[in-house]
Amino acid sequence: MNRLKYITLFLVAVLISSCGNDWLDVEPSTSIQTESGVKSLKEVEFSLNGIYSTMQSADAYSGRLVYYADVTGDDMQAVSSTKRTANYYRFNFTKDNGPSSHWAYLYNIIQNCNVVLASLDRITAKDAEKAYRNDLRGQALAIRGMALFDLTRIFGYPYTKDGGASMGVPIIETVSGTEDKPSRSSVAECYTHIIADLKSASELLGEKFNKGKFNKWAALTLLSRVYLYKGENAEALKAAKSAIEGAEKNGYALWSNKAYPTAWGADASSADQGEVLFEIVNLTTDSPGKESMGYLNSKDGYDDMCITASFYRLLKENPRDVRLKLLSFDGKQYAYVNKYQPQPGENIADANIPLLRLSEAYLNAAEAAVKTGDNATAVTYLDAIVHRADPDSTVKGKTLTLANVLNERRKELVAEGHRMYDVMRNGLSIKREDVEESAISRTRHDTPYMEYDRTFYMIVLPIPKGEIDANPNIKQNPGY
Repeated sequence: MNRLKYITLFLVAVLISSCGNDWLDVEPSTSIQTESGVKSLKEVEFSLNGIYSTMQSADAYSGRLVYYADVTGDDMQAVSSTKRTANYYRFNFTKDNGPSSHWAYLYNIIQNCNVVLASLDRITAKDAEKAYRNDLRGQALAIRGMALFDLTRIFGYPYTKDGGASMGVPIIETVSGTEDKPSRSSVAECYTHIIADLKSASELLGEKFNKGKFNKWAALTLLSRVYLYKGENAEALKAAKSAIEGAEKNGYALWSNKAYPTAWGADASSADQGEVLFEIVNLTTDSPGKESMGYLNSKDGYDDMCITASFYRLLKENPRDVRLKLLSFDGKQYAYVNKYQPQPGENIADANIPLLRLSEAYLNAAEAAVKTGDNATAVTYLDAIVHRADPDSTVKGKTLTLANVLNERRKELVAEGHRMYDVMRNGLSIKREDVEESAISRTRHDTPYMEYDRTFYMIVLPIPKGEIDANPNIKQNPGY
């Protein structure tokens, strides 16, 4: 069955019940609630909690949606051909066997955001509740924008390939009926809707720390990322600067060199916010468990993905780089990235998943500034990351290139789901090189066909065959 046909309101009941909230009784289970449904802002907040719970799945933002862009790149790889990440790493998926989880979970999230937004339209808020209502609306818009962005970059070609003229994904902005069969919009149309959602969200969201939920600075950082992908670099710089300035005025700050190796496991609070602007919060009593990024990236867990020898060589070009302290070695075989550290009293399988960090906002600003020819601004933002990694290093006095910024992105954002997309959107190639590093002597690429370059426009997942079969309006990308 076409998943777009059954992500109606009955799924909201499922995801809400998973959070222990029984506020919504669906009558009947396949119909969409209207006046008999959500009637208060508190119930809307419960519904949003259910959406965050869906995002928490290992098939969503606690796992697959993150590691997909890492193991399809050149800085991380599956440890072996039997690991969970291996099919992505080896580019084994076709239109007949591609995973449906990316499509299903993201449209589930979008549909339920639409339910929240429709509910808010029906609720009259008192003057004292308007800021609360705006924040709830902003969260739903930010999540919907994020989900559509991820769908577009997974199933569509990069905007920079053809100005967004190629096929993107269906845009769903109202509560869908069970028989709706939307067609694919262009990548350009998708970006128009993504940007509209994120701009609106950033105007509605609160500015204060809101653990595990979107706030204004997280939405602006994501907006800066989207503008970079679209090639609107002046707008990317503007959004990133606003995110940095606003976040820091409200208590966020880049982690220090000293704190960096262990800050990932800190229990952020309004009193000590750190630099994570938005994260998936996992608890021992409520987590995706051993399929999550923490367990998959640990030598004490499933040891599913490790860094490549070529990335290790890049990182240790500066032996003083604090990011080397995040590597966890399994003898002299493999090295794992220890970013998914559990909070005090929790297990590695329950580690939180940072999705938007202040460090990314700095790197987005630096990249956008380089592309707009503003070297002074690029130096200011890139130097903050370089100097934090090694207080004896600086880029002050240099004329920066795009390669300088992208190399720093590799080192700073490894294992956070960026590398393959960064290569694609800049029209570059994935180059997987086997090099020998004695500290990780067992780390080797394991298939001969990986020796050639993967050009940026080829690494696009096909839409699952079941969706194509069920909906004649959805066409496959050329080449599948």
